[in-house]
Amino acid sequence: MISDWKADLARYPRRPMLKEQSIWAIAVYRFGRWNDSRRRGVTWWIFNRLYWLSFRVVETLTGISFTKEVDIGPGLRIWHFGGIFINPKVKIGAGCTLRQGVTIGNRVEGGPVPIVEDDVEFGAYAQVLGDVTIGTGAKIGALSVVLCDVPAGATAVGIPARIIEREAVVAGGNPS
Repeated sequence: MISDWKADLARYPRRPMLKEQSIWAIAVYRFGRWNDSRRRGVTWWIFNRLYWLSFRVVETLTGISFTKEVDIGPGLRIWHFGGIFINPKVKIGAGCTLRQGVTIGNRVEGGPVPIVEDDVEFGAYAQVLGDVTIGTGAKIGALSVVLCDVPAGATAVGIPARIIEREAVVAGGNPS
């Protein structure tokens, strides 16, 4: 748990608590996960109440909402806080980057949720919904609505999102 927090901090500038409100949400999340890994007892109960109070305050101040039930790997980076919502059943890999307005969740209440692998980047206001897998190193373009799997290293853009092959992006080609 501490190593996950250190990996998160490594992706932020020096003294992020004073400069980046998004780190507040990550700190509260890591605290909640840490507390849940401990044995139940009086201190766990007190810390759990402290977690939920902190979660609500930070959620209200920053507009970032993901509870300790989300499974997030180390090295999460959130740029430009605000309007970020992640379903509690979502799994997010290591080294992922979120920007403002990102939603990762289900398409219908109680429905399946996305699996996000490592090193995925989400553009501003990207939406990833339903039973999809976002492959390692994929990029989700700003304002995209992803409703299908995105292969590793590929880029998804548009509404609904279409996949741009990695080679076309690397070569600087103009995909059709």
